[in-house]
Amino acid sequence: MKNFFSVADVDDLSALVKEALALKATPNAHRTLGQHKMLGLVFLNPSLRTRLSTQKAAMNLGMDVMVMNMDKDGWALETRDGVVMDGTTVEHIREAAAVMGTYCDILGLRSFPGLKDRKEDYSEDLFNKFSTYCKKPLISLESATRHPLQSLTDLITILENTTVASKPKVVLTWAPHVKALPQAVPNSFAEWMCKAQQQGLVDFTITHPEGYELDEHFTKGATIITNQQEALKNADFVYVKNWSSYQEYGKILITGRDWMPTPEKLKATNKAKIMHCLPVRRDLELASALLDGPDSLVIQEAGNRVWAAQVVLKRILSNL
Repeated sequence: MKNFFSVADVDDLSALVKEALALKATPNAHRTLGQHKMLGLVFLNPSLRTRLSTQKAAMNLGMDVMVMNMDKDGWALETRDGVVMDGTTVEHIREAAAVMGTYCDILGLRSFPGLKDRKEDYSEDLFNKFSTYCKKPLISLESATRHPLQSLTDLITILENTTVASKPKVVLTWAPHVKALPQAVPNSFAEWMCKAQQQGLVDFTITHPEGYELDEHFTKGATIITNQQEALKNADFVYVKNWSSYQEYGKILITGRDWMPTPEKLKATNKAKIMHCLPVRRDLELASALLDGPDSLVIQEAGNRVWAAQVVLKRILSNL
């Protein structure tokens, strides 16, 4: 593994999950692999689980870690080429990324979309330029279109908790929110689950209100149903997440309060395990009774962020 942007960087999902769970069982088994190596974590947006879990994963491998919060500590970046920098930007991405590459052996980058210009957001211009100019392996800590570490975590959590003899039914359900959120997490989750379905690991269904269809690039192979209750029938895992419209880009089309998963709705499932990437707005996105109930996996899921990050770092370090 040279970089980690999406599920396309992984061939055998089952093997990667098994490797991650082996690291979970023996976190310090490869303590010397990252000795004298520096991981740089660059955040253009807030982070709790991604930052802490990736730092811990790096430390488990013996790496040193530097963290840069660009929105608070760094200069305003210019990403466009061929412009006279006589405005509010202070440093060009060409120099900034190149300098970071001289300090670090691996670089992790996190940035959210603006949700105003779909073409610009989905071009992943920032990530592509960082990758070009830093000249070191780059890990996506979430981009405008994907959150691959979260999705790997989710697959680890699903396979770790699968008890059915056949492939578990996994349902991604849209949920209400008070603000427009990116499509990165649902895009990425769908992409990983579709590949997991191709490899015989899960059966995958997406449910959302009309108008909240994701980009078809991420959902090929998924069963898509706009009737939530129908979609939830016999589900083994229910992954709850809000996202804004892709077609009417960045917009909230309906409040959809009746889409919040509740214990009553979950009666149609196969006593499904409940998942959410966090943070979660209680009793808006997801009923507290489910979050606090015996079938909630949200804390275990968050804990598994360490092993997702650690297995990715281990594979990249092995190729340095």
